[in-house]
Amino acid sequence: MSNVKLAVIYYSSSGTNYQLSKWAEEGAKEVGAEVKVLKVPETAPQSAIESNPIWKKHVEATKDVPEVSLDDLEWADAIIFSVPTRFGNVPSQMQSFLDTTGGLWFSGKLANKVVSAMSSAQNSHGGQEATILSLYTTMFHWGAIVAAPGYTDPVIFKAGGNPYGTSVTVDQDGKMKEDVEAAVKHQAKRTVSIAEMVKGK
Repeated sequence: MSNVKLAVIYYSSSGTNYQLSKWAEEGAKEVGAEVKVLKVPETAPQSAIESNPIWKKHVEATKDVPEVSLDDLEWADAIIFSVPTRFGNVPSQMQSFLDTTGGLWFSGKLANKVVSAMSSAQNSHGGQEATILSLYTTMFHWGAIVAAPGYTDPVIFKAGGNPYGTSVTVDQDGKMKEDVEAAVKHQAKRTVSIAEMVKGK
């Protein structure tokens, strides 16, 4: 039984990264981790959400998902982030949350957290890798330990072969083009396993 506490922190406007987060939760629970799935606060104006039926529907469907707090970061041994790409970078909603972590960073409370990340975009070369790597830059400043999946399991190749973290292409209707469920679950299990080593069972 794992003694790892995992926070899966996501931003999603259409539901893709929420689904990735739920698969990560399933994978981590399969190896006994205690898991919280948490969303970052929405900073877009309500008018923007109202003007997009898919976005509006997703916001309504996930209204009961708790928003992440700094206490959740302190609680977690491991963190998996899931975000869509925005011009090769993390969405402003996620960046706004990360920008509030300075106090925890300053007091050393983010050091040695085991972290991993996933991403999505509408094109297969739409910036997923750059988004994950830009997020990891923040993690290096935290002193966190990045648990990238690399090529540690054949499921990674089947999902498109991103060694930095699972990434997926999403069509105009919001449907995932690649089958990434197994890769997400492997990444979550690997993150938990490395966190166990760091904690010392």
